[in-house]
Amino acid sequence: MSNWMERRREAVARAPYNVTEIFIKEAKGAIIRDIDDREYIDFAGGIGVQNVGHCHPKVVAAIQQQVAAFIHPCFHVTPYESYVLLAEKLNQLTPGDFPKKTIFLNSGAEAVENAVKIARKYTGRPAIVSFTGGYHGRTLLTMSLTSKVMPYKKGFGPFAPEVYKFPYPYYYRANGQTADEVDERLIEALQQFFVAEVAPDHVAAIIIEPVQGEGGFVVPSATFMQAVRRICDEHGIVMIADEIQTGFARTGRMFAMEHFGVAPDLMTLSKSMGAGVPISAVVGRSEMMDAPEVGQLGGTFSGSPLACAAALAVLDVIEEEQLIERARHLGEKMMMLLTEMKQQFDIIGDVRGLGAMCAIELVTDREKKTPAKEQTAHIVSQAWKRGAIFLSAGLYSNVVRFLPPLVMTDEQLERGFSILRDLLADVQQKVVK
Repeated sequence: MSNWMERRREAVARAPYNVTEIFIKEAKGAIIRDIDDREYIDFAGGIGVQNVGHCHPKVVAAIQQQVAAFIHPCFHVTPYESYVLLAEKLNQLTPGDFPKKTIFLNSGAEAVENAVKIARKYTGRPAIVSFTGGYHGRTLLTMSLTSKVMPYKKGFGPFAPEVYKFPYPYYYRANGQTADEVDERLIEALQQFFVAEVAPDHVAAIIIEPVQGEGGFVVPSATFMQAVRRICDEHGIVMIADEIQTGFARTGRMFAMEHFGVAPDLMTLSKSMGAGVPISAVVGRSEMMDAPEVGQLGGTFSGSPLACAAALAVLDVIEEEQLIERARHLGEKMMMLLTEMKQQFDIIGDVRGLGAMCAIELVTDREKKTPAKEQTAHIVSQAWKRGAIFLSAGLYSNVVRFLPPLVMTDEQLERGFSILRDLLADVQQKVVK
């Protein structure tokens, strides 16, 4: 394995990061096996891509069947049934009791870019509001919408104009305020924002993650989300929900916005949609989706036949194997085990999540909430060496997040979390010293 890492360093640019030094041989369900035949319990899921599990037989069969028929005629040249079928299903499954339409693209960042294009075309306005702690991609525009400087933005400016940032409700770091007080303050501040920063009739869209992913699995209240919806309605602003990491059963609902009782105007989807085959989507109100003229949206590989086949199989698996219910169960179990660990280890400052999208925020001092960045990095870098793969996140890089495949067994979850418990004991001892 070390030889392959050396070859990787010689042949591949340094910028694409690697969480582990594992070179994978195969993956099934929630287990990864490397080229040295070692097994790892996967709590990363390809960064939220494997909700139905690695190489689900139904997805594999759908891809194989499609490969044997045709691989890529390009939808713009010769359309195919699977693209239309998948669009119909997403129009039906996404929140909102209104006519919808869908387009397919390749990546989450592409979906966000196109959602912004649609909103600007529909409203005739230029400005976009995103949130502190938000992550929307690595392209110029999506990087501009993203708020973490390192590693996403440092040295890549100048950034796209007409992008404005607003604070996201981060209740753990609210300086003693209650959630209700935070919501009230931010809702009032948003009105002032439209006076001091940008006029509301200049704003095409507000884009919001129902749970901040790279921002550290920060969960807002229904009160805040519903207030954003009201403000958008009041000013004719398009509400875009970025469900790229939260969608497809991850949070115990098909889409996380369902938890808040809010239907956005547009939604961006990707990650677990294709179980690893690159695909993304923008789904939204028909009149908005039809605002761009013929030929203004699309791309050569957008909505590839292989990806559409995989995505249709994913939707079948979620329904047939009741993965929404399974996500709720896994989430409850993770939150219970993590809460127990918080009682045991002072380095855990906060336990939070929604469904099977859970995280712990590590701090060296619970009173001051000093981010434990080095300790977080140690846990992530050592976990895979002991047989479990974890990811970090957070504005301060001090959050350990968990995105297990929803087919993970209780036994696998407990075994992986026993590794986490041992590593927490290690870093806690160093902090105490």
